[in-house]
Amino acid sequence: MPIDPSETMTVRGVTLRRDPAREACFVLAHHESEVNSLRDYGSVKAVRSMLHREYNNETQNAEIAAQTLVDFPDAPWELRMQLARQCWDETRHARMFLRRVIELGGRKGEAPIKNGDWGIVGMIDTLPGRLLVQHRLFEGGVLDSFRQVAQGFRESGDPVTAEVYGTILADEVQHVRFANQWLRHFSHQPRAVMQMAAALNFASSVFQALQPKEGDRSVDGVDLPREVHTIAVNTDDRVRAGFTQAEIADLLRLDNENA
Repeated sequence: MPIDPSETMTVRGVTLRRDPAREACFVLAHHESEVNSLRDYGSVKAVRSMLHREYNNETQNAEIAAQTLVDFPDAPWELRMQLARQCWDETRHARMFLRRVIELGGRKGEAPIKNGDWGIVGMIDTLPGRLLVQHRLFEGGVLDSFRQVAQGFRESGDPVTAEVYGTILADEVQHVRFANQWLRHFSHQPRAVMQMAAALNFASSVFQALQPKEGDRSVDGVDLPREVHTIAVNTDDRVRAGFTQAEIADLLRLDNENA
């Protein structure tokens, strides 16, 4: 399933999947320097920007799951059903985030959006590779960040927004878990293992190329190379999502090395 070159775009020298369709109210961005990055639980404007970004991220997740169903019609039926259920979950998540944006006085399209996950995952033309990068890497990271952000909102006196993150986190555990189960199934196939390694190498090369450089600043004035948010590994939910103790130990080791 080669990617049609007409469906791609180039960002800072990296070839990515072209943006999915968006309404005219949205401003499309393609790098961290083109979106808002401030995390301030005490600022309604910053909170709305965080939620608006998550709203688009959840929309991307639904689109990635749906595109995977289209691109791999011969995938095992049980996996296709799990991806179809995920589409429903992700659209529900997107509505929850947008509803909270509106409750806080915001509107759809008020902040620039970046379809980064779609751009990377859409370039991966193998099923094991997509599951590895989208579910295990990207959504696996959400298990860590959402737990921390939910706690931040609780401590700031906003239990409503904290509940939104907590509710969505419970669904994401299921998405990561079914992907981990299938990846272990595919790991017995040498070709699939090579496909997973290629996908991970591609994602790593994109991260490296798009890493903010000295002088890059976000739209809301954050000095990107110096703005570092330490995200603790959410060991409890990673266990629920099917990560082994050895895998979690490796994550904790990397976390300590990067601290």
